[in-house]
Amino acid sequence: MHFAGQILKMISQNGKPIQYYLNLKNDLINMNQLIGKELNIRHIGYECVNCGSDEKIYRMGFCKRCFFESPYASNTIIRPELSTAHLGIAERDLEIEKEIQLVPHIVYLAYTGDVKVGVTRIHQIPTRWIDQGATFALPIAVTNNRYEAGMIEMELKNHLADKTNPKKMLMDDYEDTIDLIDFRDKVAEYFPNDFKRFAVSDENVVKLDFPYEKPEKINVFTLDKKPDYSGVLNGIKGQYLSFEGGDFINIRGHEGYVIELDV
Repeated sequence: MHFAGQILKMISQNGKPIQYYLNLKNDLINMNQLIGKELNIRHIGYECVNCGSDEKIYRMGFCKRCFFESPYASNTIIRPELSTAHLGIAERDLEIEKEIQLVPHIVYLAYTGDVKVGVTRIHQIPTRWIDQGATFALPIAVTNNRYEAGMIEMELKNHLADKTNPKKMLMDDYEDTIDLIDFRDKVAEYFPNDFKRFAVSDENVVKLDFPYEKPEKINVFTLDKKPDYSGVLNGIKGQYLSFEGGDFINIRGHEGYVIELDV
């Protein structure tokens, strides 16, 4: 089978196991069905996810100009505490920023090799946790907008990680003694006083089942260094494809790359 197109992040469907679909712009390819098969991936160009130009991708699927101009790549995507849409103040495009920021958000704890704190829009659950490769996760606050969630996260990340360590996540090592409810109760005191009202006491820890077995070693490669790669697909976790021999590629990290895929 031959496919070609611009890479967008994999689409996931929660299940036992999670189902993954490689999104090549015009094709959705069920990757679970390709586990155990040899894939050949060839990098043949770029296509900015925003403007469609063939300039080299700078970050997050954007060419350099779009990365610094598009509201979908603004600082508040990474740092929600900088949100200003609730004040009617634009960063790049107020109408788009209202759509992103002025909706309910969740602050959560997730285990991705370490217990981390994160923020996402409520409709992104559980997709956000799947994309991060979380073994299990727990909402700890529900806010009205992105700014409120960011202010809670900003305080909690003084005590917890707020980024995923990819190698720890892919090694899939965790102790049964990890208790997110206990973590939530311990960090509750760190909520800013004005934001304690957003705390929730959800007792249902969400466990995620990835089509994945941890390897003996991990070697993450990029298509910049290996533009023509062949390997047998072993499994999938987060946005990473795992191949025999311990090779991994981060699909989300290659958004905007144009490839040919042969199976």
